Amino acid sequence: MAANALTLVATLMLVACTDKTPTPKTSEASPVNTLVRVTDPGQLKRGAALFQQNCAVCHGAMAQGNPDWRRVGADGKALPPPLDGTGHAWHHPTSGLKLVIKYGSPGGAGNMPAWKDKLTDAQIDDIIAWFQSLWPDAAYAAWQRTEAKALTR
Repeated sequence: MAANALTLVATLMLVACTDKTPTPKTSEASPVNTLVRVTDPGQLKRGAALFQQNCAVCHGAMAQGNPDWRRVGADGKALPPPLDGTGHAWHHPTSGLKLVIKYGSPGGAGNMPAWKDKLTDAQIDDIIAWFQSLWPDAAYAAWQRTEAKALTR
């Protein structure tokens, strides 16, 4: 059952992805000028260090991803996407981001390893907080709307 759930999340994540950073919607209930980011300096420092130790080798030192991330690699698998707000990570709620980090690339679509035996949930949260701190306000605001919808389900 967990494999089915992971496959479903992976499929939804891949289908929902686009190449563009979102344009803020002025008709939304929380416009960008009232955007509130969670910025715990300790968490961001831990997340940055953990990202450099575990993720930067594939996703780049500043989470910029592979320049050809939209293409499939020679092995037929997705290349590491940017996590800096220029890719598609902002399309996914925290729960989806955590699943991919914990269990790796869904359905063998990429080479992302499973980190569940190396990183704790708190460490994964720190890494996510760090790369989200790189996102432009428009991407972060779009993610907050996605996160709010996911939390009400």
